[in-house]
Amino acid sequence: MGSSGVQIVCMALGILGLIAAVVTIAVPRWKVSAFIGQNIITAQVQEEGLWMECVVQSTGQQQCKAYDSLLILGSDLQAARAMTIIGCMLTVLSLLVLCAGADFTTCIDNEEVKPKVSLVSAIGLILAGLLLIIPVSWAAHNVVRDFNNPLVAQSHKRELGACIFVGWGGGVLLLLAGGLLCCFSRPRSGGSGGAAKYYSNSASAPSKNYV
Repeated sequence: MGSSGVQIVCMALGILGLIAAVVTIAVPRWKVSAFIGQNIITAQVQEEGLWMECVVQSTGQQQCKAYDSLLILGSDLQAARAMTIIGCMLTVLSLLVLCAGADFTTCIDNEEVKPKVSLVSAIGLILAGLLLIIPVSWAAHNVVRDFNNPLVAQSHKRELGACIFVGWGGGVLLLLAGGLLCCFSRPRSGGSGGAAKYYSNSASAPSKNYV
């Protein structure tokens, strides 16, 4: 049916969104050093992520160091750690629920329960997408704010890293997957009612004949 095809597409979108979320968490490219004004030294580039800070030399050599303490991080990165990890866990759980309630699997035999299970998965994917988009947008807002702030030294100004855009893309994919599931996972009220009437009529017909 058409719903099974949509569920397969949503499953693929959810997996792509999960991969993007994992890349956003693991790769330390949330903030990248900006070269503006007198800061024209491009021999090394500083990159900041959720878990570590890296320095990339012009020769390609990279040195990374984990943050010494959680307290030295900004509030945006502290919240981003929790929200992105919860979003990844929620995405995995939602995909497993979708596999259980999809039309192309036989984990659940009750046709009336399957749309409800798919709807639960859709809500989980939408929440996971929001949990990925919110911290990425928050970090991007802080980067742009500090970049345009004349009180911030030019050596401390940063630009948007690749993980910001990967996080936006992954969040949109998760929201799209959840939205499609919400549209195509509504229970069909007419199917069960028609079946009930059919059985009731066939059951009452023999009784009339015997009478």
